[in-house]
Amino acid sequence: MAKSDREYSFGARDLEYIERVAPPVGAAFEAIEAAAEPDRIPILDRDSGRVLAVLATGRRRIVEFGTAFGYSTLWMALAQPDNGVIVTLDPDKTRTDRARGWWREAGVADHRIRVVNRPALEAFADRDTALAGTFDLAFIDALKPEYLAYVEAVFPQLASHALIVADNVLWSGRVSGAGEPGKDDSTEALRKFNATMSSDHRFRTAILPVGDGLLIAALRQ
Repeated sequence: MAKSDREYSFGARDLEYIERVAPPVGAAFEAIEAAAEPDRIPILDRDSGRVLAVLATGRRRIVEFGTAFGYSTLWMALAQPDNGVIVTLDPDKTRTDRARGWWREAGVADHRIRVVNRPALEAFADRDTALAGTFDLAFIDALKPEYLAYVEAVFPQLASHALIVADNVLWSGRVSGAGEPGKDDSTEALRKFNATMSSDHRFRTAILPVGDGLLIAALRQ
């Protein structure tokens, strides 16, 4: 790669261009974005949502750690085949009930998204019946100090071609040191998560500087 290419950093005009050429997101997505902003409900960045949808394409069974308002859930559900199912875990029923309304607005049938209103690690430990079977993709966007535990919980149920995708792995620059200094539990946990996943022989891993950072790990054959 030429030095001039390495020195280039994406800017606001690039992001505006991407938004112009991308298909419209639809009313349900816009409604979730509008509802999440006032109370700072954590949802996926729109650009990360588009990447997640590509990764979810053709994947029939998905498990999601952290539902919130169901924004990432919707990106994945609309990319799945018609017989696709998502099991999404979040103990906050008030949020997931609102999410269900937006999923319906977008035309996703209720049976395609199974909500488990329990802490994720508890549900896996108890072998919740909704979690039976294998998964083609696991999306992680919940408690940052638990990211590695989520990977270990779902690992025995990953299909041979499965992906693990995790959001917020750059944590607004705090993980790399590019942003405000970060010594909180989440920052340190994410640093450990990134390092562990990148050196884990079970996966081929890459971190993408999109949104707040997406880690993608493919199960090695």
